[in-house]
Amino acid sequence: MTEPETLIPKHGGYRNLKSFQVAQLAYDVTVRFCDRYIDKKSRTHDQMVQAARSGVQNIAEGSQVSGTSKKMELKLTNVARASLEELRLDYEDFLRQRGLPLWERSDPRRQALIDRRCRTADDVARWVKEIHDRDLSGRSGQGGRSAPISSELSTQSTQSTNSAYPEIAANAVLTLISVATALLDRQIAAQAAAFETEGGFTERLYRVRQDRRRSP
Repeated sequence: MTEPETLIPKHGGYRNLKSFQVAQLAYDVTVRFCDRYIDKKSRTHDQMVQAARSGVQNIAEGSQVSGTSKKMELKLTNVARASLEELRLDYEDFLRQRGLPLWERSDPRRQALIDRRCRTADDVARWVKEIHDRDLSGRSGQGGRSAPISSELSTQSTQSTNSAYPEIAANAVLTLISVATALLDRQIAAQAAAFETEGGFTERLYRVRQDRRRSP
């Protein structure tokens, strides 16, 4: 016997969504990145941080509102996707305007970051430093370890004129954004399919009322 349909189904649980987790990580790293490389008084600084925040907040809000409005859930998830696309363009602009390379999708460093499964901004910072030191060692032709260099994404304020750090950091966030947007694309497709087949709150309200009337 199937369970009767409930008027307000289970909703929320956004913290368990992989899209939320990756978007939140991109937001945390973006805050550090902007504080280090973007003038805090500039409009770009605020726009990048707000775009990253919007991606996270709209995933959460969409998940929470899904109990009473599948249409709004779909709309907010789309807003989150658009916000991350805006953030992607800002990072690409950062690299282009400074003459820094944008890594190709096939660049093994992108997959290496994905495989690392970083959970915090500190994890990403350690990865950035590892890639920096490895690349620096490779360019110098020395097999030994390079001299210790403070991570450009650590919580401590350190200054560096080395352009390799901002290149690696920006491309790292772009990799996270690519993962988050791919997850959101699948999420949006699933939400759209569910809305087409099941309808929204109005349709569910009608079905629940009809079931109640038919029950003894």
